[in-house]
Amino acid sequence: MISEEKLKAVIFEQNRKIKNIKQYNFLPREYMKDVQKLFKIPHSIIITGIRRCGKSVFLFEIIEKLKKGYYYINFEDDRLADFKLGDFDKLYEVCLENFGKNKIFFLDEVQNVIGWERWIRRMYDNGFKFFITGSNARLLSKELATLLTGRHLQFPIYPFSFKEFLNFKNFNFKKEDFYLAEKKVEIVKYISKYIKFGGFPEYLKYDQIEVLQGYFNDIIQRDIVERYNIKNIKQIKELARYLLTNISNLTTYNQLKKLTDIRSVNTVIKYFSYLENSYMVFKVPFFSYSIKKQIANPFKIYSVDVGLRNAISFRFSEDIGRIYENVVAIELKRRNKEIYYWKNKKHQEVDFLIREGMKIKQLIQVCYKIDDIKTKNRELKSLIECSKEIKCNNLLVITAGYQNEEKINSKKIKFISLWKWLLENN
Repeated sequence: MISEEKLKAVIFEQNRKIKNIKQYNFLPREYMKDVQKLFKIPHSIIITGIRRCGKSVFLFEIIEKLKKGYYYINFEDDRLADFKLGDFDKLYEVCLENFGKNKIFFLDEVQNVIGWERWIRRMYDNGFKFFITGSNARLLSKELATLLTGRHLQFPIYPFSFKEFLNFKNFNFKKEDFYLAEKKVEIVKYISKYIKFGGFPEYLKYDQIEVLQGYFNDIIQRDIVERYNIKNIKQIKELARYLLTNISNLTTYNQLKKLTDIRSVNTVIKYFSYLENSYMVFKVPFFSYSIKKQIANPFKIYSVDVGLRNAISFRFSEDIGRIYENVVAIELKRRNKEIYYWKNKKHQEVDFLIREGMKIKQLIQVCYKIDDIKTKNRELKSLIECSKEIKCNNLLVITAGYQNEEKINSKKIKFISLWKWLLENN
């Protein structure tokens, strides 16, 4: 339990920092339009994402847009380490007494308090609205889904998209600029930086690789080791480094067990789920309408941010093709696409299948070196084979710079550069 005096001191200090909200130089996030549509409905808005991707600043942006009375509490504050479920009512009383009557709560990193969702359910039923952030996917646990069924909406957010990256760099563009040589040259320079540095706001501000390395260690320590009481820190770090180094590769839990010092497949599965829950990595499964076949086949690994990956693996130039693929995977996740990869017995492979309901809407191949005839033929052959098997004719190849539309074996294939795909589809 926490004392009322300490609670008052923390809340006053936190609210003083954000009282003059206009002091913050917000970079508008692309999610804001979708969130603004939900201001008038009672549902709790749960904003999840990897640590330091901008969730707290996004809350401040929402506060500015909302222009209503609110209560704000950041549970990352070490002085709230003793805050328990039973302290929430005390928290409301302190807020009510000192900030007047409001019906909106902003709760930052609330997952640090065990059982928080029970209090929110009770307050929701009494007409309160909540904006909640958290850096762990357990915010959407089965218990939470049961308690807040029909009462919450999730918004996963990511480090900056390429469009947000350009805004951060104060580079303004219009769609017609895509066809102007000078602008295109500038955009190409920026995409080369984006695939190297990624989109973590603070890292882009200070340009110190130690920032990303610190994020890696913080995520391992605070979001995994402390939360799940991990004893062997070396093993979880070794697994995380291996996954980040081997982005875009196929793997299985058995392979990961053999390639690390982890002796049990069950432990590998458990550790991998912890890394997924922290949003550091995500996997893309094999495409099959059969769940059993999906599970039986290898999955692909991707990092939530290529800058983080590059900082931890210390590899870049030799992996640029896989980095391109990773950037596309992140963007598809950002757009809430359901994605898979495809592979047949001839070892032909397609990077991404986009599924909507029971239909495959698009096949995407990522090919950095499209000017290499041998590589081009191999990638296109796989795409055409998959198109025939899956019966999908919406075929796209994302490249470093080649843009065209070609007809091959009666199949129309669109080629587009990575930078244009990232910007056109936003």
